[in-house]
Amino acid sequence: MRLVTFDDGRVGYLAEDRVVDLGDLVGGYGHPGTISAMRRLLTDWGALREQLPTATAANSVALSSVRLGPPVPDPTKIVAAPVNYRDHKSEMKMSVDIGDLAVFLKAPSSLIAHGGTVRLPYSDRRVDQEGELAAVIGRRARNVAVADALDHVVGYTGLLDITMRGGEDRSTRKSFDTFTPLGPWLVTSDEAAAPDDIDLDCTVRGEHRQSSNTKNLIWGVAELVAYISTVMTLEVGDVIATGTPSGVGPLADGDEVSVTLSSIGTLSVTVTSDKPGPSPTGTRNR
Repeated sequence: MRLVTFDDGRVGYLAEDRVVDLGDLVGGYGHPGTISAMRRLLTDWGALREQLPTATAANSVALSSVRLGPPVPDPTKIVAAPVNYRDHKSEMKMSVDIGDLAVFLKAPSSLIAHGGTVRLPYSDRRVDQEGELAAVIGRRARNVAVADALDHVVGYTGLLDITMRGGEDRSTRKSFDTFTPLGPWLVTSDEAAAPDDIDLDCTVRGEHRQSSNTKNLIWGVAELVAYISTVMTLEVGDVIATGTPSGVGPLADGDEVSVTLSSIGTLSVTVTSDKPGPSPTGTRNR
């Protein structure tokens, strides 16, 4: 099943090239101060998936006519894995990897959707693309075993971990507004390929920069979920960015960036410089 958030917070599933609205199934829209319709759907997904309405002309609209949002627009947190492919470790000339660094957090306010625009914040700092597989939590997870970890994952989506290079903490350099494109949709675990065998391909301006498979992850999805759950409780809708392979490179105004994941789809965004000024921390952190 491919689940989407669309048109300012509505939720639905894809039936070929149409979006079936699931507002009635999640209790309607217009609940100020509550969690998103998608998180309500995921919280009760085990029961609600058996109640999905069949697509009709009356309850669906063309996918081409809607504006997609991030599949989960309001995760309580985005947890990311640094240096989780050995070829990226070599590329970055790192002596450490995820086993030494553990994980870091990205601000949920950095989320944008498929078709969105990444804004480069400064004129004097390099910003790179990092294509990744993202796992979405479907059941609260706390101190779960590796063997049980995937039972807590409801599905997978594409993610671009946009990264400013420099000496600041990762959570700073990766949390600028627009720095976490997510999408285009959430593919449920029963439909996606096994998380340790998904092809990843990332292009910039049509040029192939990254090509790998998640079998090359140092810590796979199960290991990530299990470890993270020993540090912090993972809530329904939380996003785990699993790491990026080699091939990261600088972005410039006008670039189109796409990451394609087999069995999931293609997430694409554009880049704008938006006439930024210099970094307040100066050039020492380039």
